[in-house]
Amino acid sequence: MTGIGVVATKLFGSTLCASPGILAEEGGGIHYPTMNELYPKPFVEWGWFAIGRLDLARFIATVVVVLLVVLAARRMKLVPGRGQSTWEMAVGFVQNQIVAVAMPAHMVRKYLPFIATIFFGVLGLNLTGIIPFINVSSNALVAVPLLLALCAWVAFIVRGVQTHGVGHFLADNLFPKGAPKVMYILLAPIELVSTFILRPVTLTIRLMGNMIAGHFLLAVFFVMTSYLVMEAGPALKGVGVVTFLAAFIFTCFEIFVAGLQAFIFSLLTSVYIGLSMEGH
Repeated sequence: MTGIGVVATKLFGSTLCASPGILAEEGGGIHYPTMNELYPKPFVEWGWFAIGRLDLARFIATVVVVLLVVLAARRMKLVPGRGQSTWEMAVGFVQNQIVAVAMPAHMVRKYLPFIATIFFGVLGLNLTGIIPFINVSSNALVAVPLLLALCAWVAFIVRGVQTHGVGHFLADNLFPKGAPKVMYILLAPIELVSTFILRPVTLTIRLMGNMIAGHFLLAVFFVMTSYLVMEAGPALKGVGVVTFLAAFIFTCFEIFVAGLQAFIFSLLTSVYIGLSMEGH
């Protein structure tokens, strides 16, 4: 039974940054995770330059994704092996289920590299939330989701301007055709905010919010497991087994959410770019 508590502490407790550990050093008790976890003390700090746990998570995710792509593409064969087949299935999923459903057929190959980069990048950064001793997604802070959302926003604007020109692109998006002209006084500001401001904001908040929620959900279950098994009375130790099983289940669910959020982010990016090519 104590082993379960030790495992829970090792998996999640060592990553708590607001305190030296899950349990209080004086008098015992339980310490629930706080938002301070998302702002850990840097490992290296030199003026404005600092490297912390989230920076390490981003570095690990980036290196792993790049290595997987390089290894899969380095020795492409006509008859693919297991690794190449897996990678081709993953890229095929992005092409057929994300890009092709939102863009004209002749633009799919043009935008596949961009959308695939976003999909696998977001997925890799999300999955750092289940890596022991890191246990937090790089997308749980606003910087990376906002940067990705701005990339999507710039691609949407550039594609629209290239297709229609600046004047027609702005007119199509700010002045919906068929509406009474007097209504443009009301519709133009609404369309400006919803199309050019809220899109990157909602992309950012949706991704960041889901990753924060997943992190704290797992943290609470692992914290409860460690406390119930190692400090609570005998009558409650059995409950610790239940919370540990729940933590395992939610870890599997978090893997699903990581993939789902990568899919949603990539699909919405494709939809926005596809809409910018259409005349309204």
